[in-house]
Amino acid sequence: MKLPRRKFLHLAAGAIALPSLTRLASALDYPSRPVRIIVGYAAGGAPDILARLMGQWLSDRLGQPFVVENKPGASGSIAIETVIKAPADGYTLLSVAVPDAVNATLYQNLNYNFIRDIAPVAATSRDPDVMVVNSSFPAKTVPEFINFARANPGKINMASPGVGSSPHMAGELFKFMTGIEMTHVAYRGSAPALTDLLGGQVQVYFAPISPSLAYVRAGKLRALAVTTAARADALPEIPTVADFVPGYEVSAWFGTGAPKKTPTEIINRLNNEINAGLVDPKLKARLADLGSSAFVISPADFGKFIADETEKWAKVIKFANIKPE
Repeated sequence: MKLPRRKFLHLAAGAIALPSLTRLASALDYPSRPVRIIVGYAAGGAPDILARLMGQWLSDRLGQPFVVENKPGASGSIAIETVIKAPADGYTLLSVAVPDAVNATLYQNLNYNFIRDIAPVAATSRDPDVMVVNSSFPAKTVPEFINFARANPGKINMASPGVGSSPHMAGELFKFMTGIEMTHVAYRGSAPALTDLLGGQVQVYFAPISPSLAYVRAGKLRALAVTTAARADALPEIPTVADFVPGYEVSAWFGTGAPKKTPTEIINRLNNEINAGLVDPKLKARLADLGSSAFVISPADFGKFIADETEKWAKVIKFANIKPE
């Protein structure tokens, strides 16, 4: 049977619109079941703490549990591959951070391309790392630390929560710019790194501010400097590394990603809800307690930011000849 032209066009237009309407309906219904947030590091570290904080906000706002699952290992690659293989439906999210930009250059044989395979959803915070030592360590300032390291080559062990993490890169950049020697000791997260720093097994840690702040305030660790260009609101009396090593700057950043083909409507809804949390007075105060500063940004701008960070660390890795361990 031959359809009249007007009816045919009407049906064709409906067929074209149907996928968009289906995605819109899916976004309006989202989430209708629990959502997983995959964290590539052990519980207790900055990515874990911030993912749980934002997960609780989203749970309260959207009426479904946002459950954090820790899958540490391979500098976050295990978590990334878990998310890439998951359905692109918004029910599996990824806690993203600096290593995701670093690993693109640090590792030559990754099974994925982060920028190609992960869709940026929203940022959470952009924070300093803190150069901390055990309270019994002889150096009380950055210049004293540098002098001690030069006088005692091979005697300083530098902790990090993993190869390619923000603390690792902060320490490697410090080594490169000062010419001192430090032995990198990688842990499976910030919590075990802090434990060994407190115990004296390692001597320095460019620690994420959120899990280390309580130890600094309690006097169990000594903060020598923060890694950002400006002083941190949470530690206003602590100088920056750049005060003693001109040009030095490292920021730790955190956020959320999703499988690449996740519907735009769902990504935008998550971005709107996360950004609403970042300007909420109670959540902002909680972030401030952790030493973190809200980083409000659109998915597109977050994607550009990640691309810029990838380019920045590629130059550092190649220039300093940093290799995975």
